[in-house]
Amino acid sequence: MSKLTQAIKELTPTRQIVILGIESSCDDTSAAVLVDDKIHANITADQAFHRNFGGVVPEAASRAHQRDILPVVEAALAEAKIDKSQLDAIAYTRGPGLLGSLLVGSSFAKSLAQALGVPAIPIHHIRAHVLAHFIDTGASKPSFPFLCLTVSGGHTLILKVDSPFEYRILGETLDDAAGEAFDKAAKLLGLPYPGGPLIDKLAQSGDPRKFAFTKPKVPGIDLSFSGLKSNIKQFIDRSLKSNPDFIEQHLNDLAASIQFTIVSMLLEQLIFATKHTGIREVALAGGVSANSELRAQLQTHAQKYGWNTYTPPIQYCTDNGAMIAIAGKFALEAGELGALADAAVAKWEIE
Repeated sequence: MSKLTQAIKELTPTRQIVILGIESSCDDTSAAVLVDDKIHANITADQAFHRNFGGVVPEAASRAHQRDILPVVEAALAEAKIDKSQLDAIAYTRGPGLLGSLLVGSSFAKSLAQALGVPAIPIHHIRAHVLAHFIDTGASKPSFPFLCLTVSGGHTLILKVDSPFEYRILGETLDDAAGEAFDKAAKLLGLPYPGGPLIDKLAQSGDPRKFAFTKPKVPGIDLSFSGLKSNIKQFIDRSLKSNPDFIEQHLNDLAASIQFTIVSMLLEQLIFATKHTGIREVALAGGVSANSELRAQLQTHAQKYGWNTYTPPIQYCTDNGAMIAIAGKFALEAGELGALADAAVAKWEIE
């Protein structure tokens, strides 16, 4: 290529890729607008009423998605100053998740895409959590291959990520997810749903080594949290028999000790995975990756073991349209497009 040709190429403006991402896998209705690799809007409507029931009510969640999806999408486009006619594709969560919730988002996305004559791209929810690291925020991005500890209320996985489309499960929970363990422990402490963030907040003023809880061991790199939940319940029941005010008097220490135990279990297996693979590129993803203790301990381990670590911004940890949009961009560039026949799926293997 001549210098003149190169100069002309550099001066010629390249067309921006604009993608609308729609997330509706559980109880958050979210839409985001991605322009190239940058998020120009990320709007989420949560469903706080589920707190009254101590957990997500699937039928009520899908009805709320029907109410919220149009105003959320319109708000995202307005904030990004993007007209629907400028969209190159619409990415949406196909699964895994609550089927009723997924149906609302997928039906809306495919209908809008068909009306606009652009591709509708089905996205795997967990892969999107991992790919949130590639949103342009100015932070460094993991290099392939990397390990990703993906932790949320519904999933706990240690993944080997070889490319945006190649994932291998090295370890996973055999029962409860880490986020579920946080919420169940919080319920035992009398805290409202969702309890994980409340445990994190209370733990800031507690002693993480005040109380010791069982850390169930399973073969390989897998995890199990059901035994921990049982141990916490038994300990609290015994303590309340001798002191009815035990929880109130020790709430911060209990929260800190429970959080320390769950985080330790996660990181012990992550250490195992890095030694097993020799990979030192290590990332966090999923709602529990917002946990302050997990983020702090990851940095401590990074210094000890020579890891390069990556934590997503808090707004991209929980379910959000931005992660769907960036996953959609990878798919669009690779020609991995969807079809109207793509059905929402409650269960969808990541590999």
